[in-house]
Amino acid sequence: MSDQPPALGTALMAFIRQAPVSVVLMALSLAVALASGLGEKLELLTWLTLADLRSERSIAGGLSAVQSGEVWRLITPIFIHFGILHLVFNMLWLKDLGHLIEQRWSSRTLLLLVLVSAVLSNISQFVVNWDFQNGVRFANALSGGMSGVVYALLGYIWIRGRCDPHAGIRLPPSIVWMMLGWLVFCMTGMIGHIGNSAHAVGLLVGMAWGWIAAQRSQRPSRPSNGHT
Repeated sequence: MSDQPPALGTALMAFIRQAPVSVVLMALSLAVALASGLGEKLELLTWLTLADLRSERSIAGGLSAVQSGEVWRLITPIFIHFGILHLVFNMLWLKDLGHLIEQRWSSRTLLLLVLVSAVLSNISQFVVNWDFQNGVRFANALSGGMSGVVYALLGYIWIRGRCDPHAGIRLPPSIVWMMLGWLVFCMTGMIGHIGNSAHAVGLLVGMAWGWIAAQRSQRPSRPSNGHT
């Protein structure tokens, strides 16, 4: 028998079966990146941003689009990316962290975490963003990216692994410190306008979710009512 590694197609199909939610999220992000020219075509982005870019760019005016029934806007900003590095960075982390959650726990766990962290990080980023160089900015209509979700996945795995002895997963400290260091560095404003609010809120959502899940997993099971 040959010890040759599996063909690319076989490995890809295995990944799709193991991490279907991650694959769909990556495919949608890539499709939006291609269709929007990596965030250059505002006529497309205006249907995906939290606020309609054609309307008044105030907090109240922006949220009116969602209030009128365009609820997809609470989620779709995560698929917008500005530049190839922005896209690649987020997709690589999504591939690793999303796959990890789907393999260890479930695709449902990942999907719920993505949806909740997307909504909260998108809203927080729109309402207010800040960094030490540019100060506070409100009603950030033209913003997007998977970074808030990525930080939520990081926070979930990090805290769940530390607090749940049955998790069987511990993120290497080097990865945690690297991502926390990047979060802080982005807050300096030295690399331009970054979604610091989305990063911070996503991380907090993931950490809280991971802690709650860890506590629930350690509760003693209720005794069965059936006869043995």
